[in-house]
This record gives sequence, C-alpha cells and structure tokens, in this order.
Amino acid sequence: MCWNLERILKGAARHKASDVHLVCGLAPVFRIHGEMSPIAGEPLDPQALQAIFEESTTARQREIFEKEWQLCFSRQAEGVGRYRASIYYRAGCPEFAIRLCETSVRSAEALGLPSIVEELTHRTSGLVLVTGPTGVGKTTTLNFMIDAINHHRRAKIITIEDPVEYVHHNARSLIIQQEVGTDVKTFRGALAHVLRQDPDVIVIGEMRDLETIETTLMAAETGHLVLATLHTPDAVQTVQRVSSVFPGEQQNAIIVQLANSLLAIIAQKLLPRADGRGCVPACEVCIATPAVRHHIREQQPHLLYSEMQTGRRLRMQTMDSALRDLYERGEITYDVALSNAREPESLRHQAGRSAS
Repeated sequence: MCWNLERILKGAARHKASDVHLVCGLAPVFRIHGEMSPIAGEPLDPQALQAIFEESTTARQREIFEKEWQLCFSRQAEGVGRYRASIYYRAGCPEFAIRLCETSVRSAEALGLPSIVEELTHRTSGLVLVTGPTGVGKTTTLNFMIDAINHHRRAKIITIEDPVEYVHHNARSLIIQQEVGTDVKTFRGALAHVLRQDPDVIVIGEMRDLETIETTLMAAETGHLVLATLHTPDAVQTVQRVSSVFPGEQQNAIIVQLANSLLAIIAQKLLPRADGRGCVPACEVCIATPAVRHHIREQQPHLLYSEMQTGRRLRMQTMDSALRDLYERGEITYDVALSNAREPESLRHQAGRSAS
C-alpha cells in the first residue's frame, strides 16, 4: 500500500478525526473522539515519511526544517479543508502531528463555552487571556471570539498566528490574519508593527516571551482589545507566569500593568464526553473585579482562587466548579471529573460520593 498525505487526510475527515499522527513503524494513527485509533494498512517506513515530507512542504520550509529540526505550518487540502502540520525528527526520520482544522465557527452553545466568553467580545479595550495546555481548544475559543466581533462590530481585527488555522472572511469587521514564518518573522516583531496599523482588536496566538508579553500589556492598556493565549493551567499560575518572565526590577511595573488592563482569564481543559461522542471543554473563569485587580497588584495571586469560588453571581467559576457542573449534567463521568480536579476530596464530597 502506497501512503500519500491526501489519501490519509481524506480518510481522517471521513472518520471525523481531530488529529493524525504519522510515525515510523506504524500505519497512520487517528485521534477520534479523544482516543488514539490506529488504522489498517502497512506501517510507514522512513522512505514513505520522507516522500510525504517532500510532497507537503515547500523548498523554503524544507530549508527551515533542516536548520531548526522542527516545522509548523498550515495548508488547505481539497476535500478536507485546512490542516495544521507539526513536523519533527525522531531517529533521523521526519514524523508528523497533524490537526484537522474546523471548517466553520461553531456557536458558544455548540462549543460548550460559558456565555461570558461572548460577552467579553463586546468590550473595546483590555486583555483577555485564554490559557491551558496544548490541544485543549484555545485557538478554537479565540476563533469563536474573532467571529463574534466580526459579526457584531465594525472594527479592524489583526491576528498574529503560528500558523493560521481558520481563515475568517470579512463580515462587519476588517480582518487581517498574519502567519508567523509566512507573513511575519516573529510574534514579537509583528506585534510592534501591528500597533502602527490602526487596529481595534489584536489577537496574539501565543505570548511566548518577555518582549511579546510587554508589548501585549501596553497594547491592552492603551485602548485596544487584546485576545491572547498562554500555556498555563489556571488563573493563579497565569498571573505568576506573566510576572515571573521579567527581571525582578521590572516585575512591580508589569504587575500593575496586568492589573490595570486585564479583563478576564479563561483557563480550559478538554475532556472526553460521557457518551464517548467527542470532547467537552471545562472552563475556569476569572473576571478582573476590583478585588481581583487588588490581589494582582499586591502580588497575592493565590487569593484569586477564593475570589472565583465566591464570585459565581459575576459568572466566575473555578475549574472544580466547572467539572462538578459537567458531571451533574451527565456530560462527563465521575472519574474524569475527579482526575482533573484541583481538590479531589472536596469535589467528591460535593458530588455525594465517598472514597472507595
């Protein structure tokens, strides 16, 4: 059997897979409803993987891969839609992790997002951080927010992404999507120029370094709505992460900027549904109330958790609260809720289950 990327991607689309993994010594592996599912066929060997690599990349991308030993890009595939490919070496052989991008933006209800996420898109300035580990739907949430702004506001939206996963079409807003490595060299360099392009909304695919975080905070503080992601697991660690990347002498000023500009932190996990039909997000929500801003300024991020626990009427919620709600609605199993809880014993007590 001769594997080629088009055939593999079309098979993945038919099976409604979210991801495809091409690894030496195995037939292609699909991730379907969160589970890894090997498909029937001959194992991929180094020659097959090299052929797929040559087929799917440009000469410039191959140069970058040879230099960096890793490569990430997105592309449109006929009959499949857009996909994002991450290529890396293992034992001298290129291997692939491919994400099939969604072909349309789903509603907040369909995505399982709290209603506060859409309401934040009506704000005209400030910083919204969407956080969580890789693969939990941060980019999906950002694209939902971009689409919401696009349909209810006349604004100029500029995105900096690595890579572009979903292509937005202008509705009420003007959307400029820039891809790192194709349109701009780095997040840091692009962000400095974006501020000169008359944006109303700036979307940053990832705040990766000190300079990007610093420029992001400045943009949010000077009248832009900024949406960005961070690879942090919750609101408390997000605040700690933002300050910790700076030298000690800068941390106080950065903390004040963050306290002044922050609108909300949405921390996500993506969990398997109880019925086995896909995944559902669990969202921790921290809204920048006066009390939250005070704790950030006083460098007391650990107190944010109690603010979220008592801020339900303001539609704040902890991750444990989100897990309990999903379990009580039957969307996730008790074991999934418990294994993802910050305080398993408390969740067990609230759910009326005793330790076995």
